[in-house]
Amino acid sequence: MKAVFVKGRDTVSVDEISVPQIVNDGDVLVRMRACGLCGSDLEKIYGEYGMTSGRLGHEPAGEVVSVGKNVKGFLPSDRVFVHHHVPCYSCHFCLHGDYTMCQKYQTSNVNPCGLAEQFLVPEWNVSRGGLIKLPDSVTFDEASLVEPLACCIRAWNKCDFQAGDDVAVLGAGPAGLMHVILAKTFGAGQIFVLDINDFRLNYASRYGVKTFNSATEDLAKKIKDLTGGRGVDVSIVATGSTKALVQSFDLTRKAGDIMMFGVPPKGSQISYDMSRLYSNEHSLIPSYAASEVETNQALRLIAEKRIDIASIITHRFDIKNSGEAFRCAHEAKDAMKVIVTT
Repeated sequence: MKAVFVKGRDTVSVDEISVPQIVNDGDVLVRMRACGLCGSDLEKIYGEYGMTSGRLGHEPAGEVVSVGKNVKGFLPSDRVFVHHHVPCYSCHFCLHGDYTMCQKYQTSNVNPCGLAEQFLVPEWNVSRGGLIKLPDSVTFDEASLVEPLACCIRAWNKCDFQAGDDVAVLGAGPAGLMHVILAKTFGAGQIFVLDINDFRLNYASRYGVKTFNSATEDLAKKIKDLTGGRGVDVSIVATGSTKALVQSFDLTRKAGDIMMFGVPPKGSQISYDMSRLYSNEHSLIPSYAASEVETNQALRLIAEKRIDIASIITHRFDIKNSGEAFRCAHEAKDAMKVIVTT
């Protein structure tokens, strides 16, 4: 079978490897049907990813091929979404609701990766909610967007957002557009989208938001003028750019929230006057990944047709063309969400 791996800076390879075998009685083997490419995947290939896992493909959906003899509730041909990381739900972090900080969350994964024709979902994941049946109303394409949407929902759950609040989204990539969709769904007031990529800004404008090229405009004054001199209530930094992060402080009202959502390269640093952070009472809130709590929230939003998440997909590639898929997503000349299929 084919599986995709990082093979050095800027390079991936599609290798022929053996199909993983069920080892434990609670394991499940899944055939991947659709898997999204995300910013952390790109960072693993083209940047300096700061987290522990180097595996590609953590947005997979597919069909059950076979199950271990003790697996309950899943049968061959079942359509499923798979979460690559699953917490223990019993450690100190989990008991405080900080599931993504759980050591088991950090180390659990599918084998060999989600970007493979078939992969093994270990008993640990299956027994703790990491394998979820898809409703008939959810396509494989939509299911491949459950994980990134769940990550976005977790970020919103961490913010002090109220309906009618004004929101700035810095970064108009796939994650940025998901934040736009959620902002509209949750009843935001004005929504401003900032980027330096005109294609992505034009794409974002389809959602009825105000777009600005952050490389050419004095946005702090403009956005403050549009918000009665205050600035936005919530800024979502949906890019790893430290320049965008620093810019968000000038766009956000006093006592507003700044959500650090994009993946910064390892070693990233900023210089900022901390007395301004103190006197303005800005809340800087990082948000990394998601748990099954937000995963199920995301799946319900999609299944109930409350959002049109598939509208952000622009490109589909067969797994044998994964190298081209990653280049397309990285260059982003005419791409929003790129997915790989089998």
